[in-house]
Amino acid sequence: MHETIRIGGMSVTFHATRHETADALDLFELTIPPGASVVIPHIHRNYDEWIMGMDGITTWVLQGEIVLLHRGQSVFIPRGTVHFFANLHEEMGRVLCLQTPGVMGPEYYREISQYYLDEPPNVAAIEEVMNRYGVDPLVHR
Repeated sequence: MHETIRIGGMSVTFHATRHETADALDLFELTIPPGASVVIPHIHRNYDEWIMGMDGITTWVLQGEIVLLHRGQSVFIPRGTVHFFANLHEEMGRVLCLQTPGVMGPEYYREISQYYLDEPPNVAAIEEVMNRYGVDPLVHR
């Protein structure tokens, strides 16, 4: 396993990266504490994502539809799908994420993590990083 990257209260730990799989995939665990969420709803332009619930319950919003993801359940997010996630429950949430093809790698999460150090997170800087990695942020200012 690779290093754990902290993004605010969340953490990302890679099992396989695009660098090790000839860009075939990125595979990582995402730990989401109670009350945490991704700060920007977004679309992935160049890859699909499959999420498997490992612990707790996480809430995913896909194209406006709310999906509660429990342990052992999964959700598929095709590229181009508007999505967002949060942990609205009292226990830690943990999911396994498979992105294919591998586009982002750990470097994306290392870059993003720097902008979560600010309170509130630096949304403009996060948007810049997202755009460089083929992620379209959906923020209305």
